[in-house]
Amino acid sequence: MDRERDSLDIEDLKYDDDGLIPAIVQQHGTGEILMLAYMNAASLAKTMETGYTWFWSRSRQKYWQKGESSGHVQAVREIRYDCDADTLLVIVDQVGPGACHTGERSCFYRTLWTAPSDGDGKAAAPDLGGVLAALFGVLEQRKRDMPEGSYTAKLLAGPEDSLLKKIAEESGEVIMAAKDADADHLRYEIADLVYHLLVVMTRHGIALGDLAAELDGRSK
Repeated sequence: MDRERDSLDIEDLKYDDDGLIPAIVQQHGTGEILMLAYMNAASLAKTMETGYTWFWSRSRQKYWQKGESSGHVQAVREIRYDCDADTLLVIVDQVGPGACHTGERSCFYRTLWTAPSDGDGKAAAPDLGGVLAALFGVLEQRKRDMPEGSYTAKLLAGPEDSLLKKIAEESGEVIMAAKDADADHLRYEIADLVYHLLVVMTRHGIALGDLAAELDGRSK
């Protein structure tokens, strides 16, 4: 059955009695949920006009732009609404290390409950997309602040040939670990290689979402 895809006007969304609608903010490319806030028709229109998220603060009774003071703004890629038209999904590129005022990548960084293990005693593996997004946010922060003594900042500011040489070295380490059939060592070396590749992406301004789009296109 075909799904209805006709877009609604802002006024046709189902707001609550205070004229608000919840907006779930999701990182483009990784699917990581960053935060939940509220919009009204005016802040939604402002978001669509500027391309950055604007919300209505229920506690302060005022409009606010995410990252207006910190610089950790959210560039909007797409805004979706659910089947009942009473909730928004705002897909963004988060600038900076995180969306949460605590400094965490996501506001949902605490766990209330975890399903029991399947009996093998192994803890659930962390979500790869969330881990990459958090790491990439740190790399972007290093690029902006260039803190003294930071290895990442040194790679970003130094000669590019030095960074590319590190990638060649780490690639060789991956090959050797694979030939040795040492899974633990291989995993370690792959992580080193991925980190340095992310540094190259940061240096050249390639976002995680751009990489996700490239891989998604190849999968199709």
